[in-house]
Order: sequence, then structure tokens, then C-alpha cells
Amino acid sequence: MTPRVREILSWYGADNPGVLANMARMMNHGTLAGTGKMVILPVDQGFEHGPARSFGMNPDSYDPTYHISLAIESGCNAYAAPLGFVEAAAREFAGEIPLILKINNSDSLYKAKGNPISAMTSGIDDALRLGCCAVGFTIYPGSSQRNDQYEQLQVAASAAKKAGLVVVVWSYPRGEGISKEGETAIDVVSYGAQIAAQLGAHIIKVKPPTAHIEQAEALRIYKQQNVRVDKLQDRIRHVVESSFNGRRIVIFSGGEPKDTEELMKEVKELAIGGAFGSIMGRNAFQRPRKEAVALLKNVMAAFAG
Repeated sequence: MTPRVREILSWYGADNPGVLANMARMMNHGTLAGTGKMVILPVDQGFEHGPARSFGMNPDSYDPTYHISLAIESGCNAYAAPLGFVEAAAREFAGEIPLILKINNSDSLYKAKGNPISAMTSGIDDALRLGCCAVGFTIYPGSSQRNDQYEQLQVAASAAKKAGLVVVVWSYPRGEGISKEGETAIDVVSYGAQIAAQLGAHIIKVKPPTAHIEQAEALRIYKQQNVRVDKLQDRIRHVVESSFNGRRIVIFSGGEPKDTEELMKEVKELAIGGAFGSIMGRNAFQRPRKEAVALLKNVMAAFAG
């Protein structure tokens, strides 16, 4: 156990030994073991966006075992997926990498304008049965359905913590009151991170923020306090600060597919800004395997300094 991992675990004083052991399990696994940084491979895109849009660029990735073996080969800290993908691979790869079961998901066949909400698609018993160390849950702050989501998360997170499981929250603000540009605005992303922390998340996943400020009330404070948002590294620093002054693990999504140069430039800014890591799906598994492994290793090298 490195001093850095011990320090991070000390921030979660209300949690039982089971939760802390599973957090340590993730932080002590893979290429970044012991650094307090993490790179996670999430593959919920088949459910969220459909198989062709997700896997058609790399047909090998239609196979659920492809993704977990990619995460293992590249040295990821953990692998996250919905029930079906985890069930398809859990026995063959038992004990080889920490697993995160995504227990709520949504599809894109129905367009819920302003009212996004994910369905509960699995539960705590499934996570324990499959040997997972954590559960993942998506919330949409700003949705008219947000209160139902928060209440669902409260129930699920409480049960997960009693069972010794880590709670990972995907916090993606969106809804009728938030513009498309505003979904990744610095004030909105940092607000989403704060909400996830207040709801009891151990690990928070958000999108890299832009310099846009959506809320007029927030804009006034940003100007008064001269909060720096011009550079991505400054915005990352502010999101981490908004997550209990950096006392909650905050990792950033890879987002839409990018070329390698653009992606690595973004990752380096994340690292400089104090991000705890990346949770990168499409930008990895949609590439040919050798290229994906090399990319993930370069991402890890950037976070390792």
C-alpha cells in the first residue's frame, strides 16, 4: 500500500473495510497501481448507442470478451459494463481485473427531450454474484426526472456500501433548462460533480468541460472571484476543487472519438489539471487492438507523469 493510496482512502472515513478494500483493489491494479491515478475501460455503448454505432468500426469488438481482455492487456485499473457483457466474461476472466457493474442504463431509440432517465437494469446482488468490486450509476442533473434518479441512487448506493461495494457515478447534466453547449460548460460540469459527491459517490465520472459558462448567476461569481477557465487544465482543476476540494476521485470521459494527437493533448491537460484519471471507451475499443493497447498505455504514461 503506497502512501498516496493510503491518503486517498483516508478521505472516505465513513465507509466500511469492504468498501475501502475494493477501492484499494482498483487503485493497486494495473499499470498505474499505487499512484492514486486510474484508467478504466467502460463499454456500455452497445446499450446506450446500439451495436453498429459502437462496434461496427472494429468488428472484433462485438464479442464481449474482447473488451475485458483489452482492458487486461493494456493494464487498466478496472473494466466497467452492463449486466450482459459482465456475465459473458466474468467466469473466464475471474480475478484478472476489478469489475464495475453498470446497474442503470438507457437506450437511444427513444428521444426523451429534456427528460432523460436511465432504467435499473441490474442490482447489488448481481454485482456480488459476479465478483465485482463496484457498481456504476448514471444521473442526469437538470433532467425533469432528476429527483427520481437521485432517489434511486440513494437506495442503490446505500445497499452497495453495506455490501462493501464502491459507488461510481456518471454525472451528465442535461435537460430542457440546459443548452447543448451548456451540457459541458465549466459551471455545469463542476455542479454535476458536486451533486455526485453530495449523493455519496466514491468515484465521479464527468465530461471534460469547456470554457462556456451557462448560468448567469454563476458567471457573476466566476468574474468576481477571477476563476480561471481559459485553459483546459484550469477547468479540470476547478472541477476537482468542486468535488470536496479534491477529496473525491474525479475521472474524465474520453467523449466522442478523436484522433490520437488531439486525444493525447487533452489527456495531458487533464493530468496537469490534477485529474485522477480517464474512463475511456470508444476512443480505445473502436481502434484496432494493437493501436488501442498502445493508446491506453500512452494515456497511463501521461497520468503517471
